[in-house]
Parts: sequence; structure tokens; C-alpha cells
Amino acid sequence: MSTYSIWSYAPGLREALERDLTDYTVAASDGTIGHVDRQADHHGMRHLVVDTGVWVFGRSLLVPVGVVTEVHAGERRVTVSCTRAEVKAAPRFRTDSETMDPDYLGAVGDYYRGLPSREDPTG
Repeated sequence: MSTYSIWSYAPGLREALERDLTDYTVAASDGTIGHVDRQADHHGMRHLVVDTGVWVFGRSLLVPVGVVTEVHAGERRVTVSCTRAEVKAAPRFRTDSETMDPDYLGAVGDYYRGLPSREDPTG
């Protein structure tokens, strides 16, 4: 049974735990989403808060680190396994207090776990 979680970096990305990803560009499989505004780990649910800039009218998005597929330190870029539309359709992030709300985080985790593009790298 896999211990991989939507809230944990994939086993090959453990170095991301040591890295400050603030201001890294976030790229989906079909284009740029925005940049990492901040990282958080509340209730054991590690995630990135992504500022989308003008793409989604200045809205921020919450992205679990389990969808991160690559961290390119030299390029200051994080790649995620989903599409822009999938990220945009995630449960809406409205306030910073939601990053500490286990119910909201649970809904976000359920959404991302159910995506067709989501692959468990541990098999």
C-alpha cells in the first residue's frame, strides 16, 4: 500500500521540502498558472498558494504539493500534473483562513485526487 499523499511531494521531489518556492513560476501541462505566493503546511496538508495574476482576475489558488511533478531551481519554476482548466475549477480559495480549515483542505484534496491527470508516482 502506498503512503503517497496529495499533501506530500512525490518521493523524487524531497529536495523541494528544503527549498523556498516563493515567487517560482507555476506551470500546468498546458501553460503558466501564476507564481507561488507562499507555502503552507497546516494539519499536515502541505500546499502552495498560487497568485494567478491577470489569468484568473487576480485570484489566488490553493494547490496541494502532491500534484507537483518537477521543481526547476535554476529556472525558478514548478510544474504540476494538471491542466490550467483543472486548477481553475478547484474549490475556490477566498481567504487565508481557509489554508487552516481542515474541511476546506479536505475538499481541495478530494478534488485533486479525483482528477484524470493525477497519477500516483509510486504505482
